[in-house]
Amino acid sequence: MVSSSATKRAARLAQKGKGKRVRFQGGTLFPMLVLAILVIGVGTIVYARASVPAADASPPTIEDHWHMAYGFSLCDQPDTFVQLNGNLEDQTNPHFNDYNRTGVHSHDDGVIHWHPFTAASVGKRADLGLFLENYGVELTDERLTFPSDQNEGKEYVEGETKCPGDEDGELSVTVWSSPEDTSSGDRYVSGFDDIKLQKNSLVLTISFQPRDTPATMPPWAAQLEELGAVDGGQTAPGDTTNTGSTTPAGSSTPSGSTVPSASSTPAVGEPSDATTPATTVAPATTAASATTAAG
Repeated sequence: MVSSSATKRAARLAQKGKGKRVRFQGGTLFPMLVLAILVIGVGTIVYARASVPAADASPPTIEDHWHMAYGFSLCDQPDTFVQLNGNLEDQTNPHFNDYNRTGVHSHDDGVIHWHPFTAASVGKRADLGLFLENYGVELTDERLTFPSDQNEGKEYVEGETKCPGDEDGELSVTVWSSPEDTSSGDRYVSGFDDIKLQKNSLVLTISFQPRDTPATMPPWAAQLEELGAVDGGQTAPGDTTNTGSTTPAGSSTPSGSTVPSASSTPAVGEPSDATTPATTVAPATTAASATTAAG
């Protein structure tokens, strides 16, 4: 039988507990943390949606159809400029799918034909690396590697490949704003794949030559307008409304992988006012000292 004193004690304890709130262990810290996490999460989602960048509308766009002259100046072939072989528009070409995706190709003519089919080759994505990749050519800061079906699969490595006279070769890319540009061009000694091609009628020489060897334009640069005109109305594969020729018309430059080099740069007139990005360009008169051969 429960004693009266025990009953009274239980009643007193019950009376003390009336009206008291139940608290989380640790006070209000935990619910405040949960609330803060929720607020931060919602804020992050809202900010992310509001700050999504607009689609790249910088040139070249899908509406553009550009042409740029290019060539490889290689010290083991001193009397020629090397071109890449193969018309990527040919569906039997192993790189046809790359052309079909980007619209970037050449016609065995030493000209980059750049007319984007998709967003893969517009705006800031238009760079030298994309064109070279379409032909399987690898170009890093120290190494130029041709696939087996181009230039006999040769490789040129700074610090390893020797030029005639046992001289070390150095990789560089020189860019002129147009065939009429009479300057020395903008000479890059690194970041070659990222060189932006955001202007029509550029001229590019990709060199592996002894340091301080002056770069010259490929000799067919003077014919750029004529060579580019052969497919000026070309459309994406499958569109039969306007097909263009794939054979250079009226060109006096022979097709093939190599063309005899000119004795001087075929540049006339005044330089164009267009420039390439200054943040990655080494001045033509000083770039040779910007890097040293590896090894």
